[in-house]
Amino acid sequence: MARLRNTKEAERVCSFCGKSQDMTRRLIAGPGDLFICDECVEMCSKILSDGDVDLSLAFSAEVPRPTEIKAYLDQYIIGQDYAKKALSVAVYNHYKRISQPAGAQNDVEIEKSNVLLIGPTGTGKTLLAKTLAKKLKVPFAIVDATTLTEAGYVGEDVENILLKLIQNAGGNIANAERGIVYIDEIDKIGRKGENVSITRDVSGEGVQQALLKIIEGSIASVPPQGGRKHPNQELIRIDTTNILFICGGAFVGLDKFIERRVVQRPLGFESDTGETRTLSSKELFDHLHPDDLIHYGMIPEFIGRLPITVCLEELQLEDLKRIITEPRNAIVKQYQASMAFDDVELQFTGEAIDAIAGTAIKQKTGARGLRAIMERMMTNIMFELPSVRGQKRVVVTKDSVEKMKSPEVYTEEQELKSA
Repeated sequence: MARLRNTKEAERVCSFCGKSQDMTRRLIAGPGDLFICDECVEMCSKILSDGDVDLSLAFSAEVPRPTEIKAYLDQYIIGQDYAKKALSVAVYNHYKRISQPAGAQNDVEIEKSNVLLIGPTGTGKTLLAKTLAKKLKVPFAIVDATTLTEAGYVGEDVENILLKLIQNAGGNIANAERGIVYIDEIDKIGRKGENVSITRDVSGEGVQQALLKIIEGSIASVPPQGGRKHPNQELIRIDTTNILFICGGAFVGLDKFIERRVVQRPLGFESDTGETRTLSSKELFDHLHPDDLIHYGMIPEFIGRLPITVCLEELQLEDLKRIITEPRNAIVKQYQASMAFDDVELQFTGEAIDAIAGTAIKQKTGARGLRAIMERMMTNIMFELPSVRGQKRVVVTKDSVEKMKSPEVYTEEQELKSA
């Protein structure tokens, strides 16, 4: 009997904000299965004392302009100017939508424009989303599509992508309904073939079908503890009409579908002598058409819910060199700050920077592979230097990168002798 009572107590959630008993200081029971938490009581008290409160006012003050959003992104992200402009405009329009009361523009309802980011690995898709999250004044959540499966199968229900948004909004459903969700690895839910199979595609087309209504706008039921839904479970209901969705994926192999459609190869007896110009990755993605995404495995209805498609450019050598040194959170600055705790002054020669960027280009890992290159090069130095007393100066050279030689170390005594 005691066990049954504890189970029922664990399932109690606030009927207003959806917080469980573990997430609140006090949960007050009402008639039937109704409950209210102490935070909602305080909010109700404030509304009664201050009069009617319009939640849209909280979002209308100091709305950042697109130029301000892009300027902030420029501090952390090198290149990808078009992607930053497109995201800045989409987010700004999202602010305007949620700050205007319904029917404010002559009964014209402004629909949201969800965004699809496409680009090779290491081009900055996830970094764009994370940097946006720091700037925005609305709840923001980054989720992964790879764990999602159809209802009834092992994995997570599609509605769980909204749970993190609710948590980041502090359990306030009204605020969460005006937030932004970034769904990473969206290409992993592409169906395995162009033809609809009679067998179940557990993590492919079925997940896209389930995401349709959530992305477009509907009342979703979210399990308060995540995981699977089950009968007799209290669910959090959230309206996704005003939630902006940004989806991102590498879409490996998509360029082949574009090339097959765009590049014209000569046929017939002169096919051997005909010249075919090879298009770069950027030129190919400039010709992206929704049909290419459908051939890749995305269903037409899902693509229609993402009207803004942004193709990120593949990073070149000069871009990687700037990424290593220029942004506020540049990897070189991170290592310099880390080693400064051990009285180590870390320096990189220009040739070393060129070699690091060149290695990332050869490995085709983009900016994501820079840390792996640096870690492999700096491990021995970071292991030995904390045991050396006094102030030290470390100079990373080209040989340190290409020939895996240990960087040159100069202690304070050596500096004084050479002087």
